[in-house]
Amino acid sequence: MPRPVSVTYRVSPTPAATARAGAQLFTEAAGKAAQSRGLARIAISGGTTPKTMFGLLADPAEPFLKQVPWDKLELYWVDERCVPPDNAESNYRMTKEALLSKVPLPAERVHRMEGELPPDVAAARYESTIRNTFKLEGAETPTFDLVLLGMGDDGHTASLFPHTEALNEMSHIVVPNHVPQKDTWRITLTWPVINQGREVAFLIEGTGKAQVLHDVFLGPYQPEVHPSQLIRPASGQLTLLLDSAAAAKLPAPANSDSAGTLELKTGTLELK
Repeated sequence: MPRPVSVTYRVSPTPAATARAGAQLFTEAAGKAAQSRGLARIAISGGTTPKTMFGLLADPAEPFLKQVPWDKLELYWVDERCVPPDNAESNYRMTKEALLSKVPLPAERVHRMEGELPPDVAAARYESTIRNTFKLEGAETPTFDLVLLGMGDDGHTASLFPHTEALNEMSHIVVPNHVPQKDTWRITLTWPVINQGREVAFLIEGTGKAQVLHDVFLGPYQPEVHPSQLIRPASGQLTLLLDSAAAAKLPAPANSDSAGTLELKTGTLELK
Protein backbone atom coordinates (compact mmCIF):
# COMPACT_ATOMS: atom_id res chain seq x y z
CA MET A 1 0.00 0.00 0.00
CA PRO A 2 1.25 3.54 -0.72
CA ARG A 3 2.21 5.66 2.27
CA PRO A 4 -0.19 8.40 3.40
CA VAL A 5 0.79 11.90 2.33
CA SER A 6 -0.56 15.41 2.70
CA VAL A 7 -0.66 17.28 -0.62
CA THR A 8 -0.60 21.07 -0.40
CA TYR A 9 -1.55 22.76 -3.65
CA ARG A 10 -0.84 26.44 -4.13
CA VAL A 11 -2.77 27.93 -7.03
CA SER A 12 -1.50 31.04 -8.80
CA PRO A 13 -3.61 32.95 -11.34
CA THR A 14 -1.22 32.60 -14.29
CA PRO A 15 1.68 30.44 -15.55
CA ALA A 16 4.05 33.36 -14.94
CA ALA A 17 2.93 33.56 -11.32
CA THR A 18 3.41 29.79 -10.97
CA ALA A 19 6.99 30.17 -12.20
CA ARG A 20 7.50 32.94 -9.65
CA ALA A 21 6.18 30.66 -6.90
CA GLY A 22 8.71 28.08 -8.08
CA ALA A 23 11.55 30.61 -7.94
CA GLN A 24 10.56 31.53 -4.41
CA LEU A 25 10.42 27.87 -3.36
CA PHE A 26 13.84 27.24 -4.93
CA THR A 27 15.33 30.26 -3.17
CA GLU A 28 13.83 29.41 0.22
CA ALA A 29 14.84 25.74 0.05
CA ALA A 30 18.40 26.60 -0.98
CA GLY A 31 18.76 29.17 1.79
CA LYS A 32 17.32 26.87 4.43
CA ALA A 33 19.58 23.97 3.45
CA ALA A 34 22.71 26.13 3.23
CA GLN A 35 22.02 27.56 6.67
CA SER A 36 21.22 24.19 8.25
CA ARG A 37 23.77 21.93 6.57
CA GLY A 38 26.21 24.26 4.80
CA LEU A 39 25.18 22.92 1.39
CA ALA A 40 22.02 22.88 -0.73
CA ARG A 41 21.46 19.95 -3.09
CA ILE A 42 18.63 20.53 -5.57
CA ALA A 43 17.43 18.31 -8.43
CA ILE A 44 15.64 20.08 -11.28
CA SER A 45 13.54 19.15 -14.30
CA GLY A 46 13.13 20.54 -17.81
CA GLY A 47 10.04 22.10 -19.32
CA THR A 48 8.39 25.46 -19.96
CA THR A 49 7.57 26.38 -16.37
CA PRO A 50 11.09 25.61 -15.05
CA LYS A 51 12.57 27.62 -17.93
CA THR A 52 10.55 30.67 -16.89
CA MET A 53 11.48 30.02 -13.27
CA PHE A 54 15.19 29.85 -14.18
CA GLY A 55 14.86 33.18 -15.99
CA LEU A 56 13.49 34.76 -12.82
CA LEU A 57 16.29 33.28 -10.70
CA ALA A 58 18.89 34.75 -13.06
CA ASP A 59 17.27 38.16 -13.57
CA PRO A 60 19.27 40.99 -11.90
CA ALA A 61 16.03 42.94 -11.56
CA GLU A 62 14.53 40.20 -9.37
CA PRO A 63 15.46 39.55 -5.72
CA PHE A 64 16.26 35.85 -6.20
CA LEU A 65 19.67 36.30 -7.83
CA LYS A 66 21.09 37.87 -4.66
CA GLN A 67 19.17 35.63 -2.27
CA VAL A 68 20.22 32.21 -3.59
CA PRO A 69 23.46 30.99 -1.93
CA TRP A 70 25.07 30.05 -5.25
CA ASP A 71 28.42 29.27 -3.62
CA LYS A 72 26.74 26.59 -1.49
CA LEU A 73 24.50 25.07 -4.15
CA GLU A 74 24.96 21.67 -5.81
CA LEU A 75 22.70 21.30 -8.86
CA TYR A 76 21.50 17.96 -10.24
CA TRP A 77 18.95 16.81 -12.80
CA VAL A 78 15.90 14.62 -12.26
CA ASP A 79 16.10 13.23 -15.79
CA GLU A 80 17.57 13.78 -19.21
CA ARG A 81 16.98 12.89 -22.83
CA CYS A 82 19.65 10.76 -24.51
CA VAL A 83 21.05 13.59 -26.61
CA PRO A 84 24.29 15.63 -26.52
CA PRO A 85 24.39 18.66 -24.20
CA ASP A 86 24.17 21.10 -27.12
CA ASN A 87 21.06 19.44 -28.59
CA ALA A 88 17.86 21.49 -28.62
CA GLU A 89 16.09 18.66 -26.71
CA SER A 90 18.63 18.64 -23.87
CA ASN A 91 17.35 19.63 -20.43
CA TYR A 92 20.92 20.66 -19.60
CA ARG A 93 21.15 22.98 -22.61
CA MET A 94 17.90 24.71 -21.66
CA THR A 95 19.10 25.17 -18.09
CA LYS A 96 22.48 26.45 -19.21
CA GLU A 97 20.95 29.04 -21.52
CA ALA A 98 18.27 30.20 -19.08
CA LEU A 99 20.20 29.99 -15.82
CA LEU A 100 23.73 28.63 -15.63
CA SER A 101 25.27 31.12 -18.07
CA LYS A 102 23.93 34.01 -15.97
CA VAL A 103 24.51 33.08 -12.32
CA PRO A 104 27.66 32.66 -10.18
CA LEU A 105 27.31 28.90 -9.75
CA PRO A 106 30.73 27.21 -9.96
CA ALA A 107 30.97 24.69 -12.82
CA GLU A 108 32.16 21.94 -10.47
CA ARG A 109 28.86 22.19 -8.61
CA VAL A 110 26.80 21.53 -11.76
CA HIS A 111 26.23 17.80 -12.20
CA ARG A 112 24.66 17.02 -15.56
CA MET A 113 23.49 13.68 -16.90
CA GLU A 114 25.67 12.73 -19.89
CA GLY A 115 22.93 12.11 -22.41
CA GLU A 116 25.41 11.69 -25.25
CA LEU A 117 26.65 8.38 -23.78
CA PRO A 118 24.92 4.98 -24.13
CA PRO A 119 21.95 5.04 -21.70
CA ASP A 120 23.26 2.35 -19.36
CA VAL A 121 26.68 4.02 -19.18
CA ALA A 122 25.17 7.46 -18.58
CA ALA A 123 22.93 6.14 -15.80
CA ALA A 124 25.79 4.27 -14.09
CA ARG A 125 28.06 7.32 -14.29
CA TYR A 126 25.38 9.60 -12.85
CA GLU A 127 24.69 7.22 -10.01
CA SER A 128 28.42 7.22 -9.30
CA THR A 129 28.47 11.03 -9.39
CA ILE A 130 25.65 11.18 -6.85
CA ARG A 131 27.27 8.59 -4.60
CA ASN A 132 30.57 10.45 -4.67
CA THR A 133 29.20 13.96 -4.15
CA PHE A 134 26.82 12.85 -1.38
CA LYS A 135 29.57 10.61 0.10
CA LEU A 136 27.19 7.66 0.29
CA GLU A 137 28.24 4.29 1.66
CA GLY A 138 26.89 0.88 0.73
CA ALA A 139 23.17 0.91 0.01
CA GLU A 140 22.63 4.46 1.27
CA THR A 141 20.42 6.66 -0.89
CA PRO A 142 20.72 10.43 -1.34
CA THR A 143 18.43 12.96 0.27
CA PHE A 144 18.03 16.00 -1.96
CA ASP A 145 17.00 19.20 -0.22
CA LEU A 146 14.54 19.94 -3.01
CA VAL A 147 13.28 17.90 -5.97
CA LEU A 148 11.37 19.87 -8.60
CA LEU A 149 9.15 17.79 -10.87
CA GLY A 150 6.84 18.26 -13.82
CA MET A 151 3.95 16.09 -14.94
CA GLY A 152 3.08 14.99 -18.46
CA ASP A 153 -0.37 14.74 -19.99
CA ASP A 154 -0.06 10.96 -19.57
CA GLY A 155 0.68 11.21 -15.85
CA HIS A 156 4.43 10.60 -16.13
CA THR A 157 6.98 12.46 -14.05
CA ALA A 158 10.77 12.59 -14.37
CA SER A 159 11.25 9.98 -17.13
CA LEU A 160 9.01 7.50 -15.36
CA PHE A 161 6.53 6.81 -18.15
CA PRO A 162 3.46 4.57 -17.98
CA HIS A 163 4.14 0.83 -18.28
CA THR A 164 7.95 1.20 -18.46
CA GLU A 165 10.62 -0.82 -16.67
CA ALA A 166 11.85 2.01 -14.45
CA LEU A 167 8.57 1.91 -12.50
CA ASN A 168 9.70 -1.41 -11.01
CA GLU A 169 13.18 -0.23 -10.01
CA MET A 170 13.71 -0.12 -6.23
CA SER A 171 17.45 -0.52 -5.71
CA HIS A 172 19.23 1.94 -8.01
CA ILE A 173 19.50 5.70 -7.74
CA VAL A 174 19.56 6.32 -11.51
CA VAL A 175 18.43 4.07 -14.35
CA PRO A 176 18.12 4.12 -18.13
CA ASN A 177 14.50 3.81 -19.20
CA HIS A 178 13.27 2.79 -22.62
CA VAL A 179 10.10 4.66 -23.54
CA PRO A 180 8.36 2.70 -26.33
CA GLN A 181 5.62 5.29 -26.79
CA LYS A 182 8.29 7.83 -27.76
CA ASP A 183 10.68 5.29 -29.32
CA THR A 184 13.53 6.65 -27.24
CA TRP A 185 15.67 6.16 -24.16
CA ARG A 186 15.78 8.44 -21.15
CA ILE A 187 17.91 8.63 -17.99
CA THR A 188 16.05 9.18 -14.75
CA LEU A 189 16.22 9.24 -10.99
CA THR A 190 14.15 6.42 -9.55
CA TRP A 191 10.97 7.14 -7.64
CA PRO A 192 12.23 5.85 -4.24
CA VAL A 193 15.08 8.39 -4.50
CA ILE A 194 12.72 11.21 -5.44
CA ASN A 195 10.58 10.29 -2.42
CA GLN A 196 13.58 10.76 -0.12
CA GLY A 197 13.73 14.48 -0.89
CA ARG A 198 13.30 16.81 2.06
CA GLU A 199 10.97 18.85 -0.13
CA VAL A 200 9.32 17.51 -3.27
CA ALA A 201 7.24 19.77 -5.50
CA PHE A 202 5.46 19.61 -8.84
CA LEU A 203 5.33 22.71 -11.08
CA ILE A 204 2.35 22.33 -13.39
CA GLU A 205 0.45 24.76 -15.58
CA GLY A 206 -2.09 24.78 -18.37
CA THR A 207 -5.57 23.53 -19.16
CA GLY A 208 -4.11 20.35 -20.66
CA LYS A 209 -2.98 19.19 -17.22
CA ALA A 210 -6.32 19.63 -15.41
CA GLN A 211 -7.71 16.15 -16.08
CA VAL A 212 -4.50 14.26 -15.37
CA LEU A 213 -4.04 16.17 -12.10
CA HIS A 214 -7.53 15.11 -11.08
CA ASP A 215 -6.84 11.50 -12.05
CA VAL A 216 -3.48 11.35 -10.26
CA PHE A 217 -4.63 12.87 -6.98
CA LEU A 218 -8.34 12.04 -6.86
CA GLY A 219 -8.59 8.92 -9.01
CA PRO A 220 -7.84 5.25 -8.22
CA TYR A 221 -4.27 4.28 -7.38
CA GLN A 222 -2.89 2.94 -10.67
CA PRO A 223 0.81 3.89 -10.81
CA GLU A 224 1.45 1.79 -13.91
CA VAL A 225 -1.05 4.06 -15.67
CA HIS A 226 -0.20 7.29 -13.81
CA PRO A 227 3.41 7.03 -12.56
CA SER A 228 3.15 10.39 -10.76
CA GLN A 229 1.12 8.50 -8.15
CA LEU A 230 4.39 6.87 -7.04
CA ILE A 231 5.55 10.24 -5.72
CA ARG A 232 4.65 10.05 -2.04
CA PRO A 233 7.55 11.59 -0.11
CA ALA A 234 8.86 9.96 3.04
CA SER A 235 8.36 13.33 4.74
CA GLY A 236 4.62 12.89 4.32
CA GLN A 237 4.42 16.26 2.53
CA LEU A 238 4.05 16.99 -1.18
CA THR A 239 3.69 20.43 -2.76
CA LEU A 240 1.92 21.31 -6.00
CA LEU A 241 2.56 24.72 -7.56
CA LEU A 242 -0.23 25.19 -10.08
CA ASP A 243 -1.85 27.83 -12.19
CA SER A 244 -5.62 28.19 -12.08
CA ALA A 245 -6.10 26.39 -15.40
CA ALA A 246 -4.25 23.27 -14.23
CA ALA A 247 -6.07 23.30 -10.90
CA ALA A 248 -9.54 23.58 -12.46
CA LYS A 249 -10.60 20.02 -11.55
CA LEU A 250 -9.23 19.96 -8.01
CA PRO A 251 -11.37 21.06 -5.07
CA ALA A 252 -11.46 24.84 -4.83
CA PRO A 253 -8.73 26.00 -2.39
CA ALA A 254 -10.19 27.16 0.91
CA ASN A 255 -7.47 29.60 1.98
CA SER A 256 -5.72 32.62 0.51
CA ASP A 257 -2.31 33.88 1.50
CA SER A 258 0.24 36.42 0.37
CA ALA A 259 3.95 35.65 0.08
CA GLY A 260 5.85 38.73 -1.00
CA THR A 261 4.41 39.69 -4.37
CA LEU A 262 2.63 36.33 -4.72
CA GLU A 263 -1.10 36.02 -4.30
CA LEU A 264 -1.82 32.35 -3.76
CA LYS A 265 -4.79 30.21 -2.90
CA THR A 266 -3.90 27.13 -0.90
CA GLY A 267 -5.69 23.81 -0.48
CA THR A 268 -4.83 20.42 0.97
CA LEU A 269 -5.59 16.85 -0.06
CA GLU A 270 -4.99 13.86 2.19
CA LEU A 271 -3.91 10.80 0.19
CA LYS A 272 -4.47 7.51 2.00
